[in-house]
Parts: sequence; structure tokens; C-alpha cells
Amino acid sequence: MRRYSCTVEGSDREPVGDRDGHLIVSLQYTCHVANGALKDSGITGLFVSEWSSEKQTYLASLDVHRALDGFAVSQLLEGIGSSLMEDNRAAGIAASGKTVFKFASGSLAVLSGRTVTFTTKPLDYRQFEMEFTDWPDTIQPK
Repeated sequence: MRRYSCTVEGSDREPVGDRDGHLIVSLQYTCHVANGALKDSGITGLFVSEWSSEKQTYLASLDVHRALDGFAVSQLLEGIGSSLMEDNRAAGIAASGKTVFKFASGSLAVLSGRTVTFTTKPLDYRQFEMEFTDWPDTIQPK
């Protein structure tokens, strides 16, 4: 398992126009491992999703992973999410899905061709936690 702290760097919402609450949302984000041996590891990512009311379906996502002596690129296979409400206002997004590593080299080479499962949960305004399961033990933080 690998856990990242993430920050939303930019976002855009476009109404589709065919019904209320139907939107296309794009989101740019950066993530880092908060502590441990790989604390300088990071992700730069972009995802595009379709919203129908409070439900989200990922349409596309691309992540660039960086680590000491390693580089990898992952692409979304599938994903869904939903808005979380707190005190009658949006508190963030909980999401889950699968991504595949299309390229990996150096210290991240073991990820090449591998599929991993991810989940996200909100932490604070424009911040969320992303957790990958099925992460290879050979590159776990110590």
C-alpha cells in the first residue's frame, strides 16, 4: 500500500447543458508521500470526470509518478466517485478505481504493466488523500 497527501492545483467545471447537475469536471493535482524513506516521492496528475448530480464517473486520468531514481506514468482504467456533504455543503469527493502503469523505469520499474487500485478521501479544502493498494512490496517505504 502507498498513501499520498494531495493538493488540488486547478479545476474547471463545464455544464453539459442537457440537464441540471450534468457537468464535465477537470482537475489538476500534485501529491507527495508525507513521510518515510520515500518522502520526496510525488505525483502530478490530471483527471476528467462526468458528474450527474452528486455521482462522478471518471472519463480519463493520467498521473506522472516521481521517486528517487525512478519515473512512471499511469493511466486510468476505471473509476467512480461521489460528493461528500457536511453541514449541507460539499466537503470533498470520495473516489475509487483502477489505474495501469504504462511506463516505469529506475526505482519504479517494477510498476511497468501493473494495475493498482486507488481510493481517495477528502482531508480539507482542496486537499485529499490518495491510497494505492496492490502496490509492490519491493518499493514500499521503510
